[in-house]
Amino acid sequence: MLTPRIAQLPDFDDSSRVWVYVCARPLSEAEAETLQEAIDDFVRRWTAHNQALKAVGEVFDRQLVLLMVDETQAGASGCSIDKSVHFLEAMSHQLGVDLLERLRFGWVEEGRLHMANRDVFAEYVRQQRIGPDTWVVNTLVQTKRDLRERWLLPFAQSWHSRVV
Repeated sequence: MLTPRIAQLPDFDDSSRVWVYVCARPLSEAEAETLQEAIDDFVRRWTAHNQALKAVGEVFDRQLVLLMVDETQAGASGCSIDKSVHFLEAMSHQLGVDLLERLRFGWVEEGRLHMANRDVFAEYVRQQRIGPDTWVVNTLVQTKRDLRERWLLPFAQSWHSRVV
C-alpha cells in the first residue's frame, strides 16, 4: 500500500538512516525520470570523509524524494548530509521546483497519494475529508524500519494532528 520500494531493499539494514523531502508540486514524468537519474548518480558518488556511503534514493509518486544510507557500512556525517541538501537545492534550481518544501502534507484518499499545503490540509481536516483514520504520510521517518512500518499512519496518531 503506497510504500516506497527502498523500504523493501533486503541488502540495507533496518537501522539505515532515511531522509524524506517533499516536492512543492507533483513532478512531470520527465522531471521525475531526470531527478531519479540524477539521484542514482549522486548516491553512487556520495561519500563521508572520503569513504563511500552505501546509499540509495527514490523519487516516490513524483511528489517525494527519499534518501537512505546504511550506516553499518559507513556513517553519514554532517558534511555528507550537507552535500545531499546542496544536491537537492541544485536539482530544485535545474527543475524549477522546490524539492525541500516543508509545509506540504500527504494523505491517502481512494488508494492514491494526495499532497497539499498546510492551509488546504487543515481545511480538509475541518471539512472531515481527512478524519482520524485517514492514512497520512509520515515524513519524519528516520530509519528503514520506520519507513516500512510507520510510513503511513492514521491521522489521529500522526504529528500532523498537532500542527493543523
